[in-house]
Amino acid sequence: MIVSRLIIRPAAAARLVQSNNKCYRQLAHRGFLLKSSGRCSSTWNWANNKQQSPTPKTNTDEFSVTPNNSQDSDNDCNPSPSVQQSILNQCSELHSSIMPLNSSIQGPLAKNSDKGTSLPFVFLVGNHSSGKSSFINYVLGRPVQTAGVAPTDDCFTVIAPGPKDVDQDGPALVGDPDIGFEGLRQFGPTLIHHTQLKVRNGIRNQDFMIIDSPGMIDSPVNYGGMVSNNSRDRSSSNSTSSAIMDRGYDFQGVVRWMAERADVVLLFFDPDKPGTTGETLNILLHSLGGMDHKLLIVLNKADQFKKIHDFARAYGSLCWNLSKVIPRKDLPRIFTMCLPVAATSSDGEAKSATSSTTEALDQRALADLHQTRDDVLAEVMKAPKRRIDNVITNLHDSVHLLLMHAVVAEDVRSRYSKRQWENRIQELSSVVLGAGVAGLGIHFDVPVQFTGGVVAATVIGVGGMHWFNSSKLKDVEEQLLSVEELSASFQRTHPQEVSEANEFYSAIWARIRDPLRMSLWRTGLSDFPAVKKSDVAKLQSILDDEIPRLRRLASPSHHGSKHDR
Repeated sequence: MIVSRLIIRPAAAARLVQSNNKCYRQLAHRGFLLKSSGRCSSTWNWANNKQQSPTPKTNTDEFSVTPNNSQDSDNDCNPSPSVQQSILNQCSELHSSIMPLNSSIQGPLAKNSDKGTSLPFVFLVGNHSSGKSSFINYVLGRPVQTAGVAPTDDCFTVIAPGPKDVDQDGPALVGDPDIGFEGLRQFGPTLIHHTQLKVRNGIRNQDFMIIDSPGMIDSPVNYGGMVSNNSRDRSSSNSTSSAIMDRGYDFQGVVRWMAERADVVLLFFDPDKPGTTGETLNILLHSLGGMDHKLLIVLNKADQFKKIHDFARAYGSLCWNLSKVIPRKDLPRIFTMCLPVAATSSDGEAKSATSSTTEALDQRALADLHQTRDDVLAEVMKAPKRRIDNVITNLHDSVHLLLMHAVVAEDVRSRYSKRQWENRIQELSSVVLGAGVAGLGIHFDVPVQFTGGVVAATVIGVGGMHWFNSSKLKDVEEQLLSVEELSASFQRTHPQEVSEANEFYSAIWARIRDPLRMSLWRTGLSDFPAVKKSDVAKLQSILDDEIPRLRRLASPSHHGSKHDR
């Protein structure tokens, strides 16, 4: 059978870039020669004195990665391991110190959000048969996950380094007090029984974990954000219930939980389903929103294209579908890559991965795909270093959320309390006035009938006033907790940010508005605790002093550094 080869010539590449410079920029990349079937960027060592585990040998090139220490000089600019551990400890202490306030005012921070996992981790999510398991095996240097065209696994699999190969089920993983996945209990027993832990010896990732997720498949139900116009009138509770019953647990919520704690998130697509799986796009919209700083979008298996037109259609389809859920004019970079897959000849002997893929692609076209794979692998290997930055970023985000929650809640509570005290003063004044008139009547020997009438009128009047004020107070509470009044409180407490049209504070407010409203409704403004000025000052001090200091400690040395380490 004659197989068409994909050969990218300079003229064709120039025309392609001119037609769609953003989508096909990689195809014009020339000058790379594929010298070996496996390539790899250097890893970032959590501790410089830690020895790398031996790479397992295989009889194919599928897991062959050539070590590269080109980034050793960059590591010299990074803080020492002792400084890194000190930063993590300080972030943990600061985060733990704000949790009591968060609990007392029912703040936006989740329970145990100050406790992270024992090791940094990389989280993979994407379509089924998009190559997630194959990529994990490639990173690990040995076959750990089962790969296949059909869905091969319905579990969240945590792969951690260890002294020997051990497997544990979901209850043991979630029940482990040290590894850091106790928070998954909130999603119910079905999820717990669909998680597992694989401890493996002799893998390359000695400083971080890798978490594989079930491949996403469209089902007959509609997903939030991807529903048709006829179904948009359904209540949010029905949509949430359908999503949960689809897998037996809240898959969207679990992905969000994992992604928030991950240090690198990889979203995989494949040529057969380039963004057309609704569940994948729904996850990108609802579960991975606000995580652009650590999200990598990967179009895998690009070596399967036999014609440039096939690649153009698949890449264009992916860009089109991503544009529907990414509310920006500029799309993020899409890492178009492939993995070295070992092939077997007719006599049963293994052939090199490069020889099998060159049946579809020219070496010059493969070079760019392999270079992109190296870029993705380099980002994966940076997970321990990114843990430092992510922990500080998480602390910064948490303090901002809690501070705005506390300030706006205190403004609403104080306005309600002011109205409440005005009513009490009116009632107390009526009681004092009635008691004073009755006292004067007794003093001047006014008939008892008059004095008794005054007392009775006072009691009835004060009781009626209290009932009227209570009903009015309920109306005031409903008004104060309306979206319009809460937004007015935000504008009143953040006048400078509003006048400057600060998008960061607007985004923070959009995140806490509904949770704040629910917590105020649930507690009631009359019972909501007051926020002390010292608590607000403490949160502001963390933002103004502690976090910048930690940023300076974590940042690499450069000429703009304020303090030399």
